[in-house]
Amino acid sequence: MPQHEAFKGRWAVAACFFVNGFMVGSWAPQIPLLVARFSLSESVLGLLILLVGVGAVTAMPVCGYLMSRYGSRTVLRVAGLLCAGSLLVVALAPAMAVLSVALIAFGGLIGGMDVSMNANAVAVERRLGRAIMSSSHGFWSLGGFVGAGLGGVLAEEWGYLAHAVAVTAIALPLVAAALPHLIVEEKRAPSAGGRFAGFPKSPGVYLVGLVALMCMIPEGAVLDWAALYLRQEMGASLAVASLAFTAFSGTMALMRFLGDRVRDRLGAVKTMRLSGIIAALGMLGAGISPSPLVATLAFALSGLGVANLVPIAFSAAGNQPGISSAAGMSVATTIGYSGLLAAPSLIGFVAETTGFAPIFIAFAMVLGLISLTSNLMRPADAILSQPAADRKPAISGP
Repeated sequence: MPQHEAFKGRWAVAACFFVNGFMVGSWAPQIPLLVARFSLSESVLGLLILLVGVGAVTAMPVCGYLMSRYGSRTVLRVAGLLCAGSLLVVALAPAMAVLSVALIAFGGLIGGMDVSMNANAVAVERRLGRAIMSSSHGFWSLGGFVGAGLGGVLAEEWGYLAHAVAVTAIALPLVAAALPHLIVEEKRAPSAGGRFAGFPKSPGVYLVGLVALMCMIPEGAVLDWAALYLRQEMGASLAVASLAFTAFSGTMALMRFLGDRVRDRLGAVKTMRLSGIIAALGMLGAGISPSPLVATLAFALSGLGVANLVPIAFSAAGNQPGISSAAGMSVATTIGYSGLLAAPSLIGFVAETTGFAPIFIAFAMVLGLISLTSNLMRPADAILSQPAADRKPAISGP
């Protein structure tokens, strides 16, 4: 493949990451509007939100199988186009039964697009011979920021249906423009006759999936509970408490755009080790913080470390020896996202007894453990360790 086509593929998959994050961010302003539309209690709302996660986790292994047969580009094209209109289907749901199905489909399309775009990003890394996974996740964070920020204004001014129409009008052209330029990955371990070969037998990919889970749960904990921690246990105002996740997500997005260059220079193993240490120090600082300001700064430090953990883990999963990137990615994403379904409620249950400070201290220990497992990320360096004759030369650009 000519280098200019690979370069187009790099930006095409970046656009897919942006759209996926944009759809997730746009879903957030719809949640309180669902409460008003259907007069939902908190428990029923919790179950409806759970359906989104169930749809995502169910779709990921299914898409892994489909990618093993048809490739990530084909699956991403279908999932991307359907995902761009999925929020509109949720907004049009006239009754609870239809809404439940629409939310499962919405989550499934988000998850299917997620696993296929990560697999395609691995293919782009191989073609270019350099890392792009961290900045791709940076585009996801940027999309989520735009979707949530713009969506809050539009939903308040125009209402839930007009907001969903606007989201579709933005997402669909972006996806349509990107999909023709996605690259086709080289098949690595085809199964006989193109049939499903079963789950990977190598334990390495499952260990990487567990590491991804250990990376994602602390990230989700800051999203769900950091503001409440500052508000309830430190007496911060609502405005100050909200800065905790803002600082965390801001430094995380910044480092994700810088992370590929760091990884290309240091390698995946060393980057993972240093990132885990920085994330652990930040989370520990938040847990023992004497004031909201210090806690906010600690969360910002933790965001710098957390930023590259999941992208490196996904890159390692997609480069496992002896299995296809589709199989590796579907295993890692399914394990990672499955844990996130139960984690928020479990954290809330424990916090009622212990408070949030011990929980963040415990997550610091988890992040420290991640730094000790960094050797599992060695497959992510495969794109940099191939002989020059086996890969295309890297080209400039993000």
